[in-house]
Amino acid sequence: MISIYKLKPKFQQILNPILLFLHKQKVTANQITLSSVLLSVVIAGLFWNADINTWYFLCLPIGLLLRMALNALDGMMARKFNQTSTLGEVLNEVGDIISDVLIFFPLLKFQPESLYLVITFILLSVINEFSGLLGKAIGKSRRYDGPMGKSDRAFLLGVYGLIQFFEVHISGYSNFIFGGIILLLVLSTFTRLKKALNETTK
Repeated sequence: MISIYKLKPKFQQILNPILLFLHKQKVTANQITLSSVLLSVVIAGLFWNADINTWYFLCLPIGLLLRMALNALDGMMARKFNQTSTLGEVLNEVGDIISDVLIFFPLLKFQPESLYLVITFILLSVINEFSGLLGKAIGKSRRYDGPMGKSDRAFLLGVYGLIQFFEVHISGYSNFIFGGIILLLVLSTFTRLKKALNETTK
C-alpha cells in the first residue's frame, strides 16, 4: 500500500547528524519522546486559536514536520545507543495516540459541517494505531501498513494548515475529503489486522 512511511529510511539518513549531536549532549530517547508530546500540545493550542490569527495555521506544516523528526529520532536513539526499554515503548505509543487526538481535535471547530465525519476520523485514527500494536501484542511485528497511517495523516493535516493559511475554503468539499480519508483508514486498519493474523499462522 502507498504510504509516506516508506520514505522513513531516507528521512532517518537526513536526521543522522542531528541524532549524533543530541547523543553528545546526553539527550535520551525518552526525553525526545516527551518533547514530541509537549510539541503536540503547543501545535494543538495554536491550531485551536488559528481563527484569531491565521499565521497560527502554519504551526501544522512546520510543527508536524518537526514532530515527525522527533518521532524518528527517539526510535533511532533507542536502537543505536541501546536505550530501548518498556517505559520508552509505552511513552512512544501512548504519547503518539494522545498527541494525534489533541492535534486533530481543533478540526471539530474549523469543519463543523463535517462534525460527525471528523469525530469518526479521530476515533478510527486511534483504532488504526491499536490495530498496528496488536501485531506486536500477539507475538509478531508492529504493523505500520498504510494507507493513511500516522505519517500520511500528519502530511494531510500539514496540507490542510497551508490551505487554511491561504484562505482556500473547502467547506463544500469537506464531507467528500473526510469521507475518503475514513475509507482509507478502514482499509489500512483491515490491512494491518490481516497481516498481523497472517504472521501468527506462519
